Amino acid sequence: MLKFPENFLLSLFERAVEVADPMRSLADHLPKRPAGRLIVVGAGKASARMAEAVEATWGACEGMVITRYGYGRPCQGIKIIEAAHPVPDAAGVHATRRMLDLVGGLGPDDFVLALISGGASALLTAPIEGVGFAEKQTVNCALLASGAPIGEMNVVRKHLSRVKGGQLAAAAFPARVRTLLMSDVPGDDPADIGSGPTVGDTSRPEDALAVLRKWNIEVPASVTEALRAGSGVIAPSDKRLSTTENHIFAAPAQSLSAAAEMARAAGYDVRLLGDALEGEASDLGREHAKLATAIARDRSREGAPVLLLSGGELTVTRRGDGIGGPNAEYCLALAIALGGAPGIHAIACDTDGVDGSADIAGAIIGPETLTKARMMGIDPSAALSSNDAHGFFGSIGDQVVTGPTMTNVNDFRAILIF
Repeated sequence: MLKFPENFLLSLFERAVEVADPMRSLADHLPKRPAGRLIVVGAGKASARMAEAVEATWGACEGMVITRYGYGRPCQGIKIIEAAHPVPDAAGVHATRRMLDLVGGLGPDDFVLALISGGASALLTAPIEGVGFAEKQTVNCALLASGAPIGEMNVVRKHLSRVKGGQLAAAAFPARVRTLLMSDVPGDDPADIGSGPTVGDTSRPEDALAVLRKWNIEVPASVTEALRAGSGVIAPSDKRLSTTENHIFAAPAQSLSAAAEMARAAGYDVRLLGDALEGEASDLGREHAKLATAIARDRSREGAPVLLLSGGELTVTRRGDGIGGPNAEYCLALAIALGGAPGIHAIACDTDGVDGSADIAGAIIGPETLTKARMMGIDPSAALSSNDAHGFFGSIGDQVVTGPTMTNVNDFRAILIF
C-alpha cells in the first residue's frame, strides 16, 4: 500500500464518490408513491442520477430536471434537460421557465417531488424583473471570481431570481412538496443547497447589495436598481411553504466517514479535520502543509501512517488568467509549502468531477511534484500566482480526471503522512 500511495489516495476518493451515488442512497428516503398526480422536478449536477434512482423505485414519472451538460441519465418518463454550469446559458433559462409552468396550477391533492443538488444555483435561471439574462451572467461570473463564500454568493443569487429562495415551492402551492437534497455546502444548510428553491429565506435585498459592496463586485446599474426595488424571496413563515418539507439524504460527512473507515481498516491513524472547511484554497493548502510537516516531524517511524481527511468548499480569488479550480489550487499551494518533504502525499478533488469550471476533478501531489515541474521548466509559484493550477498539473501529468460522477457532496481532501 505504501509502495503506491497515490493509488491508495485515489481509492479513498473513489470510495467517497461511491457512497454518495444516489442510486445507492436515495431510495431509502422516498415515501410510498403518492396517489393522484405526481410531478418530479429538480436541478443540479446530481439531479439526473437522482431522477434515475426515483424511477428505479417508483417507475415512470411525469416531470423534468435540469443538469449540467454531460450529466444526463436515461429516464423512463422524467425529461432530462442539460444546460450550462457554472455560468448559466439560454438552455437553463428556457428549462426553468418550463419547470415553473409545470408546477403552476397544481391542487392540494397533487404531489411534487423536488430533487436538488449542488449546481442548481446556475442551472435554475429565472432573472427578476428589470434584470436581463446577459446581466445575470455577468453577475454570476463576477461572484465566482470574487472569492466570496458560497453562502454570501447565494444571497445575491436568490434576490436576483424568480425561482430560488423558496420560490419554486411557492409556485407549486397548494400542492404538497417533498424535497430531497444532496448537500454540497459547508454546514449542510438546506437554504444554501442550490440557493434553496424550496426553502424559505430571511435575507433581504439589502443584504445582497451589502455582499456586492463587501467583495467589490461591480454590477450593471439595472441590477442595483432591481435589488433596491425588492425581490420575491419567500420568508420561512409564508403559508405557501406550509405544505413543503425538505430532507437531506446525502452529505459530505457520510463520504468522509466511509473513506475514514476504509483507511482505518487498512491500518491508518485517521484524523478528521472537518467536513465544512471554507476559505481561500491556497491559504488552506499552506495551513495544511504546516500541520502535515509537524505531524511528520513528531510521529514515531514505527507507528501507523497518518491520514488527514477534510471536506468543505474552498474559494479562489481570481487574480490571473490561468485555468484552475480550488482543489487544484489547494494542491499546488500545499506542494509549494511542503517543498518536497519526504513521505507526504495528498489528493484534493471535487466529488462531482468538476473543479471550478474545468472538467477535471482535482490533482494529486507527492514529494516529487516540484522536481517534476522544474525538470520541465515550469515555475510552480508563477502557476499559483496566475491561478493556473490545472495547467500546472496537466503539464506534469498529475491531474485527476473522472468524467461526470453523477453525484456532488463537495470537496474531498486527504493527506497521507508516513
